[in-house]
Amino acid sequence: MVERGHWWPVALATDVGAVPVPVTLLDEPLVLWRDGAGAVQAFADRCPHRGARLSLGAVVEGQLQCPYHGWRFDGQGQCRRIPALPGFVPPADHRAVRYAVTAAHGLLWVCLGEPVTDGPPALPLLPARCVLHGPFDVATSAPRAVENFLDTAHFAFVHAGWLGDPAHGEVPHHTLVHTPDGRPVVPDYPAWQPRASASAAGGAWVRYRYEVLSPYAALLHKRPDGEGPTDAYVLWASPQQPEACRVWFAQYTSDTDTPDEALRAFQATIFAQDRPILESQTLKRLPLDGRERMCAADRLSAAYRRYLREQGITFGVC
Repeated sequence: MVERGHWWPVALATDVGAVPVPVTLLDEPLVLWRDGAGAVQAFADRCPHRGARLSLGAVVEGQLQCPYHGWRFDGQGQCRRIPALPGFVPPADHRAVRYAVTAAHGLLWVCLGEPVTDGPPALPLLPARCVLHGPFDVATSAPRAVENFLDTAHFAFVHAGWLGDPAHGEVPHHTLVHTPDGRPVVPDYPAWQPRASASAAGGAWVRYRYEVLSPYAALLHKRPDGEGPTDAYVLWASPQQPEACRVWFAQYTSDTDTPDEALRAFQATIFAQDRPILESQTLKRLPLDGRERMCAADRLSAAYRRYLREQGITFGVC
Protein backbone atom coordinates (compact mmCIF):
# COMPACT_ATOMS: atom_id res chain seq x y z
CA MET A 1 0.00 0.00 0.00
CA VAL A 2 1.67 3.23 -1.17
CA GLU A 3 0.14 5.19 1.70
CA ARG A 4 2.55 3.51 4.13
CA GLY A 5 5.42 5.41 2.51
CA HIS A 6 3.83 8.81 3.16
CA TRP A 7 4.08 10.94 6.29
CA TRP A 8 0.76 11.43 8.12
CA PRO A 9 -0.18 13.74 11.01
CA VAL A 10 -1.35 11.86 14.08
CA ALA A 11 -1.35 14.34 17.00
CA LEU A 12 -0.48 17.84 18.09
CA ALA A 13 3.15 18.10 19.14
CA THR A 14 1.93 19.24 22.57
CA ASP A 15 -0.35 16.20 23.03
CA VAL A 16 2.43 13.81 24.05
CA GLY A 17 3.77 14.28 27.55
CA ALA A 18 4.35 11.91 30.44
CA VAL A 19 1.47 9.58 29.53
CA PRO A 20 1.35 7.26 26.48
CA VAL A 21 -1.09 8.46 23.80
CA PRO A 22 -3.03 6.01 21.60
CA VAL A 23 -3.70 6.98 17.97
CA THR A 24 -4.80 5.15 14.84
CA LEU A 25 -3.20 5.49 11.42
CA LEU A 26 -4.11 3.55 8.26
CA ASP A 27 -6.17 1.15 10.38
CA GLU A 28 -3.19 0.41 12.65
CA PRO A 29 -3.27 1.22 16.38
CA LEU A 30 -0.17 3.13 17.51
CA VAL A 31 1.12 4.53 20.77
CA LEU A 32 3.07 7.77 21.07
CA TRP A 33 5.30 8.42 24.08
CA ARG A 34 8.40 10.37 25.16
CA ASP A 35 11.56 8.51 26.10
CA GLY A 36 14.12 9.46 28.73
CA ALA A 37 15.72 12.00 26.41
CA GLY A 38 12.36 13.67 25.74
CA ALA A 39 12.13 12.39 22.16
CA VAL A 40 8.72 11.28 20.88
CA GLN A 41 8.55 7.62 19.84
CA ALA A 42 5.86 5.83 17.81
CA PHE A 43 5.31 2.11 18.40
CA ALA A 44 2.71 -0.36 17.24
CA ASP A 45 0.24 -0.44 20.12
CA ARG A 46 0.84 -4.04 21.04
CA CYS A 47 3.35 -5.72 23.29
CA PRO A 48 5.39 -8.43 21.52
CA HIS A 49 4.92 -10.62 24.59
CA ARG A 50 1.13 -11.17 24.77
CA GLY A 51 -0.26 -8.44 22.52
CA ALA A 52 -1.58 -6.11 25.23
CA ARG A 53 -2.06 -2.45 24.38
CA LEU A 54 1.10 -0.59 25.35
CA SER A 55 -0.91 2.64 25.46
CA LEU A 56 -2.51 1.30 28.68
CA GLY A 57 0.92 1.19 30.28
CA ALA A 58 3.17 3.93 31.61
CA VAL A 59 6.51 5.58 31.02
CA VAL A 60 8.85 4.46 33.81
CA GLU A 61 12.43 5.69 34.06
CA GLY A 62 12.34 6.79 30.41
CA GLN A 63 11.04 3.45 29.13
CA LEU A 64 7.59 2.32 28.01
CA GLN A 65 6.21 -0.27 30.41
CA CYS A 66 3.59 -2.79 29.33
CA PRO A 67 0.50 -2.85 31.60
CA TYR A 68 0.24 -6.67 31.53
CA HIS A 69 3.58 -8.06 32.76
CA GLY A 70 5.66 -4.90 33.11
CA TRP A 71 8.05 -5.51 30.24
CA ARG A 72 9.93 -2.29 29.55
CA PHE A 73 11.03 -0.99 26.14
CA ASP A 74 13.57 1.70 25.33
CA GLY A 75 13.19 4.35 22.63
CA GLN A 76 14.48 1.97 19.95
CA GLY A 77 11.84 -0.62 20.85
CA GLN A 78 14.23 -3.05 22.55
CA CYS A 79 12.97 -4.79 25.69
CA ARG A 80 15.29 -3.88 28.57
CA ARG A 81 13.57 -5.41 31.59
CA ILE A 82 11.29 -8.36 32.35
CA PRO A 83 10.26 -8.12 36.03
CA ALA A 84 9.38 -11.84 36.24
CA LEU A 85 13.04 -12.66 35.36
CA PRO A 86 15.17 -9.98 37.05
CA GLY A 87 18.49 -11.45 35.91
CA PHE A 88 17.43 -12.17 32.34
CA VAL A 89 18.89 -10.08 29.49
CA PRO A 90 16.20 -9.90 26.77
CA PRO A 91 17.53 -10.91 23.32
CA ALA A 92 17.34 -8.64 20.28
CA ASP A 93 14.07 -10.13 19.02
CA HIS A 94 12.26 -9.11 22.22
CA ARG A 95 11.29 -5.72 20.83
CA ALA A 96 8.28 -3.59 20.02
CA VAL A 97 7.54 -2.50 16.45
CA ARG A 98 8.85 1.05 16.05
CA TYR A 99 7.97 3.57 13.34
CA ALA A 100 9.56 6.80 12.13
CA VAL A 101 8.11 9.93 13.74
CA THR A 102 8.92 13.61 13.27
CA ALA A 103 7.54 17.00 14.24
CA ALA A 104 6.49 19.62 11.67
CA HIS A 105 3.93 22.42 11.42
CA GLY A 106 2.96 21.98 15.08
CA LEU A 107 2.01 18.32 14.55
CA LEU A 108 3.59 14.91 15.00
CA TRP A 109 3.89 12.85 11.82
CA VAL A 110 4.38 9.10 11.42
CA CYS A 111 5.52 7.03 8.43
CA LEU A 112 4.67 3.32 8.58
CA GLY A 113 6.96 2.21 5.75
CA GLU A 114 9.95 3.30 3.71
CA PRO A 115 9.49 7.08 3.34
CA VAL A 116 8.95 8.30 -0.21
CA THR A 117 9.79 11.87 0.84
CA ASP A 118 12.23 13.38 3.31
CA GLY A 119 9.38 14.56 5.53
CA PRO A 120 5.89 16.07 5.63
CA PRO A 121 4.78 18.46 2.87
CA ALA A 122 6.64 21.77 2.87
CA LEU A 123 4.75 25.06 3.07
CA PRO A 124 5.43 28.29 1.19
CA LEU A 125 6.04 31.57 3.00
CA LEU A 126 2.83 32.29 4.94
CA PRO A 127 1.72 34.93 7.47
CA ALA A 128 3.65 34.56 10.72
CA ARG A 129 0.75 34.02 13.10
CA CYS A 130 -0.43 30.40 13.18
CA VAL A 131 -3.45 29.05 15.04
CA LEU A 132 -4.14 25.32 14.94
CA HIS A 133 -7.78 24.22 14.93
CA GLY A 134 -8.79 20.71 15.94
CA PRO A 135 -8.45 17.85 15.92
CA PHE A 136 -11.86 17.09 14.42
CA ASP A 137 -12.78 13.42 14.18
CA VAL A 138 -15.03 12.77 11.20
CA ALA A 139 -16.91 9.63 10.21
CA THR A 140 -15.84 9.77 6.59
CA SER A 141 -12.70 9.05 4.59
CA ALA A 142 -9.78 11.46 4.49
CA PRO A 143 -10.17 12.04 0.72
CA ARG A 144 -13.81 13.09 1.24
CA ALA A 145 -12.67 15.66 3.81
CA VAL A 146 -10.01 17.04 1.47
CA GLU A 147 -12.39 17.23 -1.48
CA ASN A 148 -14.88 19.19 0.64
CA PHE A 149 -12.10 21.63 1.57
CA LEU A 150 -11.38 22.16 -2.13
CA ASP A 151 -15.04 22.62 -3.08
CA THR A 152 -16.49 26.10 -3.62
CA ALA A 153 -19.98 25.30 -4.92
CA HIS A 154 -21.20 24.33 -1.43
CA PHE A 155 -20.47 27.75 0.11
CA ALA A 156 -23.87 29.18 -0.85
CA PHE A 157 -25.79 26.35 0.80
CA VAL A 158 -23.77 24.70 3.56
CA HIS A 159 -22.28 28.02 4.76
CA ALA A 160 -25.16 30.38 3.90
CA GLY A 161 -24.80 33.64 5.81
CA TRP A 162 -21.14 32.93 6.52
CA LEU A 163 -18.98 31.96 3.54
CA GLY A 164 -21.73 32.24 0.94
CA ASP A 165 -25.36 32.91 0.11
CA PRO A 166 -27.77 31.39 -2.43
CA ALA A 167 -27.93 34.64 -4.42
CA HIS A 168 -24.23 34.16 -5.26
CA GLY A 169 -24.34 30.42 -5.93
CA GLU A 170 -22.85 30.52 -9.43
CA VAL A 171 -19.34 29.12 -9.76
CA PRO A 172 -17.46 31.56 -12.01
CA HIS A 173 -15.02 30.46 -14.67
CA HIS A 174 -11.58 29.86 -13.16
CA THR A 175 -8.23 28.53 -14.28
CA LEU A 176 -6.96 25.14 -13.21
CA VAL A 177 -3.24 24.34 -13.52
CA HIS A 178 -0.85 21.73 -12.15
CA THR A 179 2.49 21.84 -10.39
CA PRO A 180 5.42 20.06 -12.10
CA ASP A 181 4.74 16.99 -9.93
CA GLY A 182 1.07 16.91 -10.93
CA ARG A 183 -0.68 18.54 -7.96
CA PRO A 184 -3.82 20.56 -8.91
CA VAL A 185 -3.84 24.32 -8.33
CA VAL A 186 -6.52 26.99 -8.82
CA PRO A 187 -4.54 30.27 -8.85
CA ASP A 188 -7.46 32.68 -8.48
CA TYR A 189 -11.09 32.15 -7.53
CA PRO A 190 -13.50 35.01 -6.62
CA ALA A 191 -16.21 34.45 -4.00
CA TRP A 192 -18.77 36.69 -2.33
CA GLN A 193 -18.89 36.00 1.40
CA PRO A 194 -21.27 37.56 3.96
CA ARG A 195 -18.71 36.90 6.71
CA ALA A 196 -15.32 35.87 5.36
CA SER A 197 -13.46 35.77 8.68
CA ALA A 198 -13.86 36.09 12.43
CA SER A 199 -13.05 39.82 12.25
CA ALA A 200 -15.27 40.62 9.24
CA ALA A 201 -17.84 43.38 9.84
CA GLY A 202 -19.85 42.68 6.68
CA GLY A 203 -19.94 41.04 3.28
CA ALA A 204 -17.03 41.27 0.87
CA TRP A 205 -15.51 39.74 -2.25
CA VAL A 206 -12.51 37.58 -1.50
CA ARG A 207 -9.97 35.85 -3.71
CA TYR A 208 -9.00 32.25 -3.13
CA ARG A 209 -5.97 30.28 -4.25
CA TYR A 210 -6.18 26.49 -3.85
CA GLU A 211 -3.30 24.02 -3.95
CA VAL A 212 -3.26 20.29 -3.25
CA LEU A 213 -0.15 19.63 -1.13
CA SER A 214 -0.25 15.84 -0.95
CA PRO A 215 -2.90 13.12 -1.28
CA TYR A 216 -4.63 14.12 1.96
CA ALA A 217 -3.58 17.74 2.45
CA ALA A 218 -4.45 21.06 0.81
CA LEU A 219 -3.72 24.77 1.17
CA LEU A 220 -5.89 27.77 0.43
CA HIS A 221 -4.92 31.41 0.45
CA LYS A 222 -7.73 33.86 1.13
CA ARG A 223 -7.39 37.59 0.64
CA PRO A 224 -10.04 40.30 0.52
CA ASP A 225 -10.44 42.57 -2.48
CA GLY A 226 -10.47 45.50 -0.04
CA GLU A 227 -9.46 45.94 3.57
CA GLY A 228 -9.13 42.95 5.87
CA PRO A 229 -6.74 40.22 6.98
CA THR A 230 -5.01 37.81 4.65
CA ASP A 231 -5.45 34.21 5.70
CA ALA A 232 -4.04 30.88 4.61
CA TYR A 233 -5.61 27.64 5.75
CA VAL A 234 -3.98 24.25 5.56
CA LEU A 235 -6.09 21.13 5.94
CA TRP A 236 -4.11 18.21 7.32
CA ALA A 237 -6.13 14.96 7.17
CA SER A 238 -5.00 11.82 8.97
CA PRO A 239 -6.43 8.58 7.52
CA GLN A 240 -7.38 6.59 10.61
CA GLN A 241 -9.61 4.01 8.95
CA PRO A 242 -10.99 3.70 5.41
CA GLU A 243 -14.15 5.54 6.51
CA ALA A 244 -12.88 7.63 9.41
CA CYS A 245 -10.33 10.42 9.63
CA ARG A 246 -8.98 13.10 11.92
CA VAL A 247 -8.38 16.60 10.56
CA TRP A 248 -6.63 19.75 11.68
CA PHE A 249 -6.85 23.22 10.16
CA ALA A 250 -3.76 25.39 10.48
CA GLN A 251 -4.65 29.07 10.04
CA TYR A 252 -1.83 31.42 9.08
CA THR A 253 -3.16 34.95 9.37
CA SER A 254 -2.13 38.59 9.20
CA ASP A 255 -4.86 39.33 11.79
CA THR A 256 -2.89 40.25 14.90
CA ASP A 257 -5.86 41.55 16.92
CA THR A 258 -8.52 38.83 17.06
CA PRO A 259 -7.92 36.47 20.03
CA ASP A 260 -7.14 32.82 19.35
CA GLU A 261 -10.41 31.83 21.03
CA ALA A 262 -12.44 33.90 18.56
CA LEU A 263 -10.55 32.47 15.58
CA ARG A 264 -11.11 28.95 16.88
CA ALA A 265 -14.81 29.60 17.52
CA PHE A 266 -15.24 30.84 13.94
CA GLN A 267 -13.52 27.81 12.44
CA ALA A 268 -15.43 25.44 14.73
CA THR A 269 -18.69 26.99 13.51
CA ILE A 270 -17.71 26.57 9.87
CA PHE A 271 -16.68 22.95 10.34
CA ALA A 272 -19.83 22.20 12.34
CA GLN A 273 -21.73 23.14 9.17
CA ASP A 274 -19.57 20.82 7.04
CA ARG A 275 -19.53 17.79 9.35
CA PRO A 276 -23.15 16.56 9.01
CA ILE A 277 -22.96 16.85 5.21
CA LEU A 278 -19.66 14.97 5.06
CA GLU A 279 -20.94 12.23 7.34
CA SER A 280 -24.20 11.95 5.38
CA GLN A 281 -22.54 11.03 2.08
CA THR A 282 -23.62 7.48 1.34
CA LEU A 283 -20.25 6.57 -0.15
CA LYS A 284 -17.89 7.48 2.66
CA ARG A 285 -14.93 6.39 0.54
CA LEU A 286 -14.25 8.78 -2.33
CA PRO A 287 -15.24 7.09 -5.62
CA LEU A 288 -12.60 7.35 -8.33
CA ASP A 289 -14.44 5.20 -10.87
CA GLY A 290 -16.85 7.80 -12.27
CA ARG A 291 -19.97 6.53 -10.53
CA GLU A 292 -20.76 10.04 -9.19
CA ARG A 293 -21.97 12.53 -11.80
CA MET A 294 -19.77 15.62 -12.11
CA CYS A 295 -20.32 19.00 -13.78
CA ALA A 296 -18.15 21.91 -14.93
CA ALA A 297 -18.30 23.45 -11.44
CA ASP A 298 -16.44 20.38 -10.14
CA ARG A 299 -13.22 20.90 -12.11
CA LEU A 300 -10.98 21.00 -9.04
CA SER A 301 -12.68 17.96 -7.50
CA ALA A 302 -12.26 16.03 -10.74
CA ALA A 303 -8.59 17.02 -10.91
CA TYR A 304 -8.07 15.93 -7.29
CA ARG A 305 -9.59 12.52 -8.04
CA ARG A 306 -7.32 12.10 -11.06
CA TYR A 307 -4.34 13.03 -8.90
CA LEU A 308 -5.26 10.34 -6.35
CA ARG A 309 -5.49 7.74 -9.11
CA GLU A 310 -2.10 8.79 -10.46
CA GLN A 311 -0.59 8.52 -6.97
CA GLY A 312 -1.90 4.99 -6.56
CA ILE A 313 -3.98 5.88 -3.50
CA THR A 314 -6.24 3.05 -2.33
CA PHE A 315 -7.01 3.85 1.34
CA GLY A 316 -10.30 5.72 1.70
CA VAL A 317 -11.22 5.56 -1.99
CA CYS A 318 -13.28 3.15 -4.05
